[in-house]
Amino acid sequence: MSITHISTLSQLNGILSKSNDKISVIDFHAKWCGPCHQIAPVFEALSKQYPNVNFLKCDVDEARDVAGQYRIMAMYVAMRPTFIFLRGQNKVDQVRGANRQALENTLRNLASGSSGAFSGKGQTLGGSSSTPSVPEATSFFSNLDPQAKVLLCLFGASRRINSTLLRLHRSQDSSSTTMSKPAPPESKPPETKPFIPETVIDVPSQRLYFLSIGVLCQAIKLVDCFRYWFFDGRTTRYAIKWLLVDALYCSCLAFLRIPRLNYKPSVVILQILTLSLLNGFMFGGITINLGLGGSWGLPVLRFHNPSEITSTGTALNFGDVLNGIGLGALVGYAGGRDSHLLGQHTVRMSPISTANLNPYGQTFCIAYPGQDILIPVLLNNTNPTHLRYTLTPLGYIEDAVNNEKTKSSAVGKVERFELSGKDLKAIEHARQESLQEARNAASVKRDSEDYDEYDNDDDDAIDFSSSAFNLQKSQSMVHIRLNKAGIVRLDRVLDASNVDARLVYPAEVPVVPCPRVAFSEESALTYGTNVRCAAPGLTSGSGEDLELKINVFGVPPLSLKWHRDINGRQEPFMVEGIEGDEHIHAGDNRRFVSVGHRAPQQLTIPLTVTLDALGTHKYVLESVSDALGNFVNAGTSSTATPALLNQTVRSVSILRRPSVSFKHCGPGNPTSLLIGSEASLAVVTKQADDLDAPWDVTVDYHPPSVHDGKKGSKRPKPWSKTFTTPGQLHELAVSASAPGEYVISHVTGQYCEGDVLSPDVCKVVERPLPSAEIEWKKIHECSGDTGVSASLVLHGTPPFHVYYSMQRDNEPAVEKFKAFTTSRATQITRGWISRDLVSIRLYTPPASADFVYNLSGGRSRKKISSCSGTEVEVEVELKGTGPWNLEVQIVGPKGSEILKIPKIDSNRKTLKIPIPAIVDKEGGSFEIDLVSVEDAYGCKRSVSVPGVAVNVRRVKPTAKFYGTSSRRKVTILEGERATLPLRLTGDGPWKLKYRRTEVPHQVFATTLTSPNDELRITEKGLYEIVDVSDSQCPGSVIVDSADYLVNWIPRPSAKLSPEIQATYEPYNGSYILPPICEGLPDHVDLDLTGKPPFQIMYNVARDAEGGGSKILDQPTFSSIQPRTRFQLHTSEPARIYYEVKQIGDAAYPLAKNKNAIIPRSDRLLFEQQVLMRPTAQFHNKKRLTYCMTDALTPHDQSSTDGLIVLSGTPPFQLKLSIRNRATSETYHETFHINDFSWKLNVPDYTFKAIGPHEVIIESVQDASHCEQSVTDSSTRSLFVDVAETAAIVPFDHREHFCVGEVTQFQLEGTPPWTIGYRVNGKAYTSEARVSPFSIMQQQPGEFAVTSIAHQQKMCKAAVTDLRYTVHPLPSAQVGHGKRIIQDIHEGDQAEIVFTLIGQPPFTFTYQRTELSSKKGVQGKVMETHTVSGVTTKEYSIFSAMEGTWTVTFIQDRYCRYPPAQPDGAVDKRR
Repeated sequence: MSITHISTLSQLNGILSKSNDKISVIDFHAKWCGPCHQIAPVFEALSKQYPNVNFLKCDVDEARDVAGQYRIMAMYVAMRPTFIFLRGQNKVDQVRGANRQALENTLRNLASGSSGAFSGKGQTLGGSSSTPSVPEATSFFSNLDPQAKVLLCLFGASRRINSTLLRLHRSQDSSSTTMSKPAPPESKPPETKPFIPETVIDVPSQRLYFLSIGVLCQAIKLVDCFRYWFFDGRTTRYAIKWLLVDALYCSCLAFLRIPRLNYKPSVVILQILTLSLLNGFMFGGITINLGLGGSWGLPVLRFHNPSEITSTGTALNFGDVLNGIGLGALVGYAGGRDSHLLGQHTVRMSPISTANLNPYGQTFCIAYPGQDILIPVLLNNTNPTHLRYTLTPLGYIEDAVNNEKTKSSAVGKVERFELSGKDLKAIEHARQESLQEARNAASVKRDSEDYDEYDNDDDDAIDFSSSAFNLQKSQSMVHIRLNKAGIVRLDRVLDASNVDARLVYPAEVPVVPCPRVAFSEESALTYGTNVRCAAPGLTSGSGEDLELKINVFGVPPLSLKWHRDINGRQEPFMVEGIEGDEHIHAGDNRRFVSVGHRAPQQLTIPLTVTLDALGTHKYVLESVSDALGNFVNAGTSSTATPALLNQTVRSVSILRRPSVSFKHCGPGNPTSLLIGSEASLAVVTKQADDLDAPWDVTVDYHPPSVHDGKKGSKRPKPWSKTFTTPGQLHELAVSASAPGEYVISHVTGQYCEGDVLSPDVCKVVERPLPSAEIEWKKIHECSGDTGVSASLVLHGTPPFHVYYSMQRDNEPAVEKFKAFTTSRATQITRGWISRDLVSIRLYTPPASADFVYNLSGGRSRKKISSCSGTEVEVEVELKGTGPWNLEVQIVGPKGSEILKIPKIDSNRKTLKIPIPAIVDKEGGSFEIDLVSVEDAYGCKRSVSVPGVAVNVRRVKPTAKFYGTSSRRKVTILEGERATLPLRLTGDGPWKLKYRRTEVPHQVFATTLTSPNDELRITEKGLYEIVDVSDSQCPGSVIVDSADYLVNWIPRPSAKLSPEIQATYEPYNGSYILPPICEGLPDHVDLDLTGKPPFQIMYNVARDAEGGGSKILDQPTFSSIQPRTRFQLHTSEPARIYYEVKQIGDAAYPLAKNKNAIIPRSDRLLFEQQVLMRPTAQFHNKKRLTYCMTDALTPHDQSSTDGLIVLSGTPPFQLKLSIRNRATSETYHETFHINDFSWKLNVPDYTFKAIGPHEVIIESVQDASHCEQSVTDSSTRSLFVDVAETAAIVPFDHREHFCVGEVTQFQLEGTPPWTIGYRVNGKAYTSEARVSPFSIMQQQPGEFAVTSIAHQQKMCKAAVTDLRYTVHPLPSAQVGHGKRIIQDIHEGDQAEIVFTLIGQPPFTFTYQRTELSSKKGVQGKVMETHTVSGVTTKEYSIFSAMEGTWTVTFIQDRYCRYPPAQPDGAVDKRR
């Protein structure tokens, strides 16, 4: 079954949820764990051996949630793999360490207990049964064994017999009832009623059914007997089976109490015994001693063994015959076992004395110099009087080549410590006192009023006292007190009886300085430096990076947890794999220091953060953990001191840039200043933080360029003043006492320099005193004088109030006033007219004139603007009789002018009015009024209609980017929107055109509404303003402020470190790493550019079988260092590809840039060939047959016998050895093979002796020079049988035989054969019709074959070289044949003495079984050993283990006991 790799806890839960009660085993390993790689091939081999078990692998570094679920600690403390066994989702067992035997035993026990004895579906008795369909019945019958098929046929044939028996029983019952009627009643004892009432099944039917079942059982028994005799006579399961069936049958018969079948208990017992005896005879369970030197039972026939056996004795002993051919044990023939193998030696062990250092897998670290820590030592059945341990400095490295240890003054030397029993008691006493003090302090805290049960920080602390873990009675706990770092190794524990306690592996534990983390003093933020200002044009942050440095100390690799808090919103971060820049090359001779043995390192790592938001930024170091799992909080708890918080917290405030402008004043909206008074100019701050208050505003004053020239007046001088806002107010009043321009030039706050917004210029205009020009005219109206009219031309700022007096004749003067809203007005005063003087005249309509604008219904003044030129155009409409003469008055700021336009012919006329010189020069406003109109008849009439106000602009709208040339640039994230500040003058809205200089032909246009608007862009480049216009006039661009540079923060990138050996392949842009053998650890170092911390997502793929590649994983890991290291995937042989898909850093975190995938053409690619370890094994295990003097060359090239299959990279270097098992001679030869298969062909080797030869594959090496993978040893060897050819050839080429053995000969020729032989000088003849010829040796002495003849005793040939010596069987005794029981203490050894009887040298096998709690029941066999080459009559072994030793096999120089059982029939050689 394939191995599944687990990467997440959800994946594991999904697999286990589908497993039900299936066994699962998880291998928790790590890439840096050496024992993990050693046990990996064994784990893979077991996955193929147990296909019904889920085999899972979990890397503790990649799936920390899964490792935490099962509390895997052995990996980090002692670099040991851990195997967790589960049934379904429940943990049932575990194995720690690379212990192959424990792993196989645990897996075998769980796998054998997981399969049920019955896997089929049963049917409830009495329940309804359904008739199976034809396919189901066919499948059911085909799946039955032959025995069941025969019984079903017999049962079907006996159905008619059963019905006949039923009728017979019923007739007998009725006849007996009829005949008994006339008989007088007799007194009978009360009959016992049957268990099944007669109302359910009558008595005759019960007898019929039960007897039928008995007949059926006996029929099945006959079938089993047939199978035992002819097919399967070596098993005893039939005898056991029928003993149980017959006992159950007789017991059920007594329980049912069927009349006429109801027997007494003694009869039932007799029935069971009788059937048991019968079963014993039928199935070989019982034998009868006939006094013939053996035992006899029913003969077991074998159709596949037609050999005729001849005996050298005069009496036929069937037991010896069967034993000689290997069948005596099947029929119970003991063969004198009691006299050959006698005695047993039982060793009982006193309670085990062990010492286990750090039994609960704790991690230890020293927080400060001089701190004492206690390392527990769990003792079992030990009262310690002496304890010795060594302390090895961290980083102490052993040279693997020179077998020397690196001694450095910086590292230190190995120290040895010894503790007496008194010292251990003193340590324990001090520990108990400290625990009591802690309990008292906790009780006082609970009794206080401020105690909160949820605030107890000590609840999570583990109490490793003896009571906390419920130690057994035989266990105790002592502690080693330590106050310095190093590797503590327990060397020896001596108990009161001077016996060394057994040390439980691993007997060492690393003690390291506690990891710690703090911000570097170089990155301390003092008052003033912890406040930053937003960059110009940015509203989301300061636009700069904050460089922090973190000091980390501990055993690498370290892990750091920290978080960023921006305005109360936290964002956590986790960085792993923090270690130094050391790089160990493959050629380094020193061994890799294990994780717990590495010296602690002081590292300074940079942390670059982007201040990308306004507000308060906090960077808090939470915790740090080292490679051993020591976890230390960095001091962020509520109880942390200010000094500790100063080391673990950095805080920065990002303030807005203050911006100021004038309020209610700007271009086109000047502030009026009265003569002799002051005007207040309002300056306001916008988007400013109160923390930055107060603000200093610098205002520059520029007087007007043209002075009024009044006598006594002085020209004001320019000045520059700085004003400060009061407190945290955002408004400032500036007093203006002179006309001119007031310009805001600069603004700064307490921390930040600000921006000046538009309007930044306020023009103060001095208003002149009002004046009036009066022209008196008589009123004629073409009919005479009717009064006077006063034409007023008013100078000043409307509305005007005119005060005058009016007197009629001699009447007193009347004071009056009138308000005028325009600069031109007319006052008419009419006189008294006598009626007598009035005469009636006929006249034409009077002439009139008006502006075209007024004709549309509007009676207010029309306002027009002029941006360029010296004239403005207005349109008038005339009525009356033309041509007309028109008078137009131009009213300027300081005077007026009458413009006469004669002889106007058309009713509508466009007039071109010149702009007054002072207005044309500096800009301003003037008014155009119609004064009078005269028609063709000379009738002149005054015109009083609303005039036209003209606003003359001589300042064009402008556009520029705000800021100096050095500040007109911004750096943003790729894809982020940047805002470029603008400053516009004129009247909005504005139309702005701009372009990017990289693409000059592409011009963009936008409409802006605010003079301080912003240009929003997303692409990088140099932006340039092309054109601007406001709502009235086209404008100009300020050239020196027309461009703004936008840059992108570069995305992070990665490249291979220069120290990594790789070859660049330009074809696909990949770096080819050096190949590596399967299972060896390897890594690469990447150099990262960007702002740490980094996140790297990469694809891991391998070449697919059908072409292309297959994605294996897509991991992501974090690093805070610019050079990071990650392990390569070397667990399987293939071409492994690595592709860096995404890189994130502080500016571009992966969480916010999921779609920002590196283009394929820009990705970092590297690949490595993981070389498969070569293997070599024989294709099959068939034995080869050769004759003596033959060379070891193939007989048949087409056959697969002797074929060696290789895997790896050719060419191969194969080393073979050929060992003659008889002479123990070994031949070695090395072959160079260029193919993946090789037929065994050793022409230089010739078989010089008969007997078995073993061909062994010693080693194999391929072109990659990788080591050979571990394979099954049975597939690396092959046996070759070598024999001779002769007319009569013995099967066993030996001169010595044993009593009871069968000597077999291969006969060549035409049967029958006549064989002559001699036993102890007495001649015998025997006839054989088949080959081989077998003869049993019954008598010790000399046996010789003298002749052989065939074809009716013709062609007789003398045989002179077949002489044999028959020896008696050897014997062995344990403890001189007695039962010895011996008790020893741990550390002692017991001597087991074996007495050997026979001819040396001896070979014997003994076994040790575990002590059984049940008397008479043999315990489980724990070990079996075979000892060869013993030349003495006694042999002793010493053992410190408990158990019972017995001898199971003895072989002397010639014979063995028990005799070997032949494999069956002997094939004919020809």
